[in-house]
Amino acid sequence: MTKKYYDILGVSENATADELKKAYRKKAIQYHPDRQQGKSEEEKKDAEEKFKEAAEAYDVLSNPDKRARYDQLGDEGYSAMGGGGGAGFSSMEDIFSQFGDIFEGFGFGDIFGGGGRRSYGSGQRVNRGTNLQVRVRVTLADVANGVEKKIKIPRMVACEHCHGTGAKDGTAIETCPTCHGTGVEVRMQRTMLGMMQSQTPCHTCGGTGKRIKERCTHCGGQGLVRKEDIVSINIPAGVAEGTTLKVSGRGNDAVGGGVPGDLYVVIEEQADSKFIREGNDIIYNLMLDFPTAVFGGKVDVPTIGGMARVTIPAGTQPGKVLRLRGKGLPSPDRYGNGDMLINIMVYVPEELTAEERKAIESLRGKPNIMPSDSTKERIFSRLRHIFA
Repeated sequence: MTKKYYDILGVSENATADELKKAYRKKAIQYHPDRQQGKSEEEKKDAEEKFKEAAEAYDVLSNPDKRARYDQLGDEGYSAMGGGGGAGFSSMEDIFSQFGDIFEGFGFGDIFGGGGRRSYGSGQRVNRGTNLQVRVRVTLADVANGVEKKIKIPRMVACEHCHGTGAKDGTAIETCPTCHGTGVEVRMQRTMLGMMQSQTPCHTCGGTGKRIKERCTHCGGQGLVRKEDIVSINIPAGVAEGTTLKVSGRGNDAVGGGVPGDLYVVIEEQADSKFIREGNDIIYNLMLDFPTAVFGGKVDVPTIGGMARVTIPAGTQPGKVLRLRGKGLPSPDRYGNGDMLINIMVYVPEELTAEERKAIESLRGKPNIMPSDSTKERIFSRLRHIFA
C-alpha cells in the first residue's frame, strides 16, 4: 500500500503536526514561484508542479480525519474514495488562499493572502470566483448504492444586464490608473531569505485592472447577482461521514469574467433505524424468542439489499454474532464489500399467564437449565473481549 504524500514532504508516517508543518514550509519556500526567477520555463513548470504536490500532501496529512482515512486506504484507495489530490488545488491561487498563514515571518504574507486575480507561470492574469461549501445528508441506502442528488445552491452569477462587467450599458470601462490594468500592486520586502517580491490586489480597482465610469444599476457595479441554481451531485458508493467531494466550476462566478470557483460538498450520514455502521460493516441487533434460542430455527432478517433467511443454531446464547459476508457496504477502494454482523439478543418475557409461569417454574433447578461454569466462562470471556 503506497503512501506517496509522506515521501513528497520527506517525513515518516509517524510525523507530528509540527514536523509536517516545517516540512511543508521548507518545500513550499524551495519551489515558490518567486524563487524560480532566472530559470527556464521547463524548470519553472516543474517547480510549480512540485509546489502543488507539496500543498496536496500537506492538505491531507495536516487534517486528522483525512490523514486517518489516507493511512487506512493508501494512495489508490483514498483517490478512489474521491479524496485524491488533497483539496483538489486547480491553481496556485487555491494554495495561496489556504495556506498563507503558516508563512508568517517569511515575507510571504501578502503573496499567500488570497485575492481574486494573480499571475502564474505564463504571466496571464485570470480572475477566479470564490468557492462554496454545502452539506448533503445521505442515507445508508445512498451509501450502499451511490446516488445522484439534485440540490439548490444560492451562488453569485454574472449580471445579465451588464454581462458581468459591472458597467451600465453603453458606458466605458477604463484601465485602472493605479495598477495600469495588472490588478495588483507590487512591492519589495526584505526577509530573512533576502529581498522578496510580494503583491496585493490593487486598492483602487480591487484586483480587476479596470475602473468603471458608471455602475450598472441592477448589480450596483459588482458584476454579480445572487441566483439559485440546481446542481446535480454524483455521490459514490462507500462514502463516509465527513467525506468532501469537489464539483468543479459550480462555485461563484468571477468578478469581471474569468474562472468560476468550485463547490465542495461535505457528506453527512443520516442515522439508520435498523442498522449500525462500523466502517464498511453493518451491525443488526436480532432479538430472538426463548424457544428459538433453545431449539434453533430459520429467521428472516433485513439487509441493505432486502430480506435474508438466517439459520439459528440450537442453544444460541445472547451476544453471539453471526456474520453474513459481503452483505455490508462497498469498500471506498472498490474492492469488495464489508460484512453484515448479526448480534443475537434473547428476549426474557416480562409478563406471563398462570399457565406460562407454571411451565417455566417447573424447569427451575433442572441440570440443563442451570449454566455450567464452563458455559459462563465462555460467554463472559466473549463479553470481556467486546468491552475491552
